[in-house]
Amino acid sequence: MKMEVLGNRYELLEKIGGGGMALVYKARCRLLNRFVAVKILREEFIGDEEFVKRFEVEAQSAASLSHPNIVSIYDVGNQDNIYYIVMEYVDGSTLKDYIASKGALPWREAVKIAIQICSAIEHAHSKQIIHRDIKPQNILMTKEGIAKVTDFGIARAATSSTITIAGNTIGSVHYFSPEQARGGYIDEKSDLYSLGIVIYEMITGRMPFDGESPVAVALKHIHEKPIPPKEIKNDIPKALNDVVMKAIRKEQSSRYQTASEMLEDLYRVLKEPEGDFADTESSIDLNPTKKMKAINEHETEMLQKEEYDIEDKADSKKANKRKKGDKISILLAVIISFIVIGIFTYIGYSVFITSLSAEARKFVVKNYVGRDFYEIVNVLKNANIEVIEHWVYDEVVPKDYIIKQSVEPGSVFKLDGYNSIEFHISKGPQLVKIPDLTNKECRKAEVELQQLNLKPKVVDEYSDIIPVDHVITTYPNPNEEVKPETEVIIYRSLGPQIKTVQVPDLIGRTYTEAQLILEEHNLKVGTLYPEGRSPGSSKIIKQEPEPGITVNEESAVNLYFEQVKYVSIPLDLNNPELYGEYIKVVTQITPSDTNETRILSERVIQKGYFPISIDDIPVPENGSVKVRILLDDKLYREATIYWDEIE
Repeated sequence: MKMEVLGNRYELLEKIGGGGMALVYKARCRLLNRFVAVKILREEFIGDEEFVKRFEVEAQSAASLSHPNIVSIYDVGNQDNIYYIVMEYVDGSTLKDYIASKGALPWREAVKIAIQICSAIEHAHSKQIIHRDIKPQNILMTKEGIAKVTDFGIARAATSSTITIAGNTIGSVHYFSPEQARGGYIDEKSDLYSLGIVIYEMITGRMPFDGESPVAVALKHIHEKPIPPKEIKNDIPKALNDVVMKAIRKEQSSRYQTASEMLEDLYRVLKEPEGDFADTESSIDLNPTKKMKAINEHETEMLQKEEYDIEDKADSKKANKRKKGDKISILLAVIISFIVIGIFTYIGYSVFITSLSAEARKFVVKNYVGRDFYEIVNVLKNANIEVIEHWVYDEVVPKDYIIKQSVEPGSVFKLDGYNSIEFHISKGPQLVKIPDLTNKECRKAEVELQQLNLKPKVVDEYSDIIPVDHVITTYPNPNEEVKPETEVIIYRSLGPQIKTVQVPDLIGRTYTEAQLILEEHNLKVGTLYPEGRSPGSSKIIKQEPEPGITVNEESAVNLYFEQVKYVSIPLDLNNPELYGEYIKVVTQITPSDTNETRILSERVIQKGYFPISIDDIPVPENGSVKVRILLDDKLYREATIYWDEIE
């Protein structure tokens, strides 16, 4: 919708929500210079005259509701075929979103929210208005934690006509009462059932009935028994479990009969969480709602005929009655005497009752200091006493408890006139949320905490991940709430911790042995000398740094190996007919410096590849090496190579 002005007064600013029936816009009232919410009927309903009429009538009816837990309706109108409702703008979120963000709510918080919703329903029922679509999506939560029920008028208009949009029925079947699911008669007890489902969801984090389709869910409402909340979360108190289970009974006559009755039990839950006061047996509705059969034409004629017969019989008896006229006159005199006595008795009784009524219209203010605000606020509002709230931080008084009141205890209000009382209510201690300072430069982190009225303290620690002079973490942890002036420890990174170690003695070791020893000491192999040659089994004759020197871990150690010359021996195959197609060739060497025999190479070679070369035979400096070559495990050739003979 293009930005426009409705009723020459409401300037649409932005779309903030919408449902199956209407779109919701944030708007500014030019006359009163305040933000309002404007709910505009979707175009597909404009052609339904009956629906539009109900929409307007019910919205105007809902506008008569005035309650702190009901979203106020300010105006109803239409312009250029645009039908709209102007209502109070609530800066917050829906209860559905609130539950989704927090999961199952603490039971006390859930009960306090439920009390507010039930109080709103009680007020609406007193005006003969049934909501018909109580669900978390229709309950708005202010930033101060106040619950406000919305869509009273629109719910009535929707349920008075069968409306389907893109396959979805208006409302949510997850919160329907069994009678709504059956398409039966809906009354006040249907709203209380839906409230029971809402409380169930608040305290368990899930709905009692779910299914693959709306029909499947509706059938569960009608036939299936829900799992008691206490079996899902065992910290839910017995009294609250009982209240919920009573509210969501299948039969209307077995539930709470009035919102006042349910509200009373919700208050008691806060005082007696494990109490046994919620009626767990089926209650009996002494005046159940009945649907009367319509009288048809034939029945009307029969009734008229009976009436005529009665008149005829009356005429035939007139003569007899005249004969008894004298007796009747005496009887009438007696009756008149009783009537006169009754009138005087009534006058005296009325005077007495009037005096009692005058007393009943008085309200004695009690001492509410130190009591939970939500336990007494609805009692006052139900007596038409305006409650003015001042929420303040307090280090001593717990959250939601009253600190002081404007009217002295014992004062008497005459309920015929305007009365008000102001309360200062505790928001609990003022708390500051610790920001996430991870990886921030330490000095900037200190300044940020000081600006939040917190006291930073720097503690240095090594870190392999966080750069030097940056924040590793804090204590208390990020996002925790603390009081102002709280000391917050900043753990500042010194970078990786540097450790030292003594260089081990590697003289006389082979390369493989030296590598293992250096790894055990957290050191690395450096440059190998002579360069460009594999050390093989040569021994280390020198190292840098020298043994016993202290160095940092991960330092490199250069290794010098004894000088070795490498030679090759050609190998021809004599008498090839003595061998198979493949020949196993093993070369053994015995260096003069160790006199230890070891296998230099071992391989299988196809006969056709001969002659071959035996390469990389090491000859130690100024020494010799004895070479033995075996073919198929039999000695084939033996030779000794001397250092001095190598060119």
